[in-house]
Amino acid sequence: MSVHKNVKRVTTHTLQEMKDNKEKISMLTGYDFSMAKIIDSAGIDVILVGDSASNVMAGHETTLPITLDQMIYHAASVVRAVERALVVVDMPFGSYQGNSKEALVTAIRIMKESGGHAVKMEGGQEIIESITRILTAGIPVMGHLGLTPQSIYKFGTYVVRAKQEEEANRLIEDAKALEAAGCFSIVLEKIPAELAAKVAKEVNIPIIGIGAGGGVDGQVLVVHDMLGINNDFNPRFLRKYHNLFEEMTNAVKSYISDVRSGDFPNKEEQY
Repeated sequence: MSVHKNVKRVTTHTLQEMKDNKEKISMLTGYDFSMAKIIDSAGIDVILVGDSASNVMAGHETTLPITLDQMIYHAASVVRAVERALVVVDMPFGSYQGNSKEALVTAIRIMKESGGHAVKMEGGQEIIESITRILTAGIPVMGHLGLTPQSIYKFGTYVVRAKQEEEANRLIEDAKALEAAGCFSIVLEKIPAELAAKVAKEVNIPIIGIGAGGGVDGQVLVVHDMLGINNDFNPRFLRKYHNLFEEMTNAVKSYISDVRSGDFPNKEEQY
């Protein structure tokens, strides 16, 4: 019996079992109750309440503006909908970098106020102190390496990371450091597939990729991108499973037309 079919509730332990059993892990973002209910009931393993809410829900250019209070609001909305998936919540920019005490306070607030199951943090050896402090409180931590959108102004671009040998070696070292610190999993974003596969082999914890090829232990996409709601974003790594932008636009146009013509509501649709 496969691991993911056998569990009523996905935990960090489930994901480890899935990696050990060579079963791929599916992960999507979620930011609100209604969408999370659909994703969870479809059987997703992990829902990431991503700081990408800053882009897709609030219309910001980067993930930097979203606040801790806003992340907790989104996460609490998702948790109310979820019965099976593991809910991981992004710690927003500025809430953990450079201050491990603040990092712990942030993580505790997220867990207490949202009911989420784990937190995710961007960065390698430079945030180990914060990770260690959070883990001492019994809060599971997912790492994030490669393209780290919270550092966009440092890198200046969203291009593929770790193409050069020096940066690739540092990424491998960071992944091993995150594992040694106690992270239960790591997201690798927009790095060469060969490097990602190497990391997945060299560390024992599950590696989830986005734009990191198929040699990792699982995949994550932003749900609005995957469903084709967000029509402007077309990177190579994105497979669109639907064109909801078009479908929803047509539905709204039909509604407008029916209202204007007097066709809606008809006699059966009134009291």
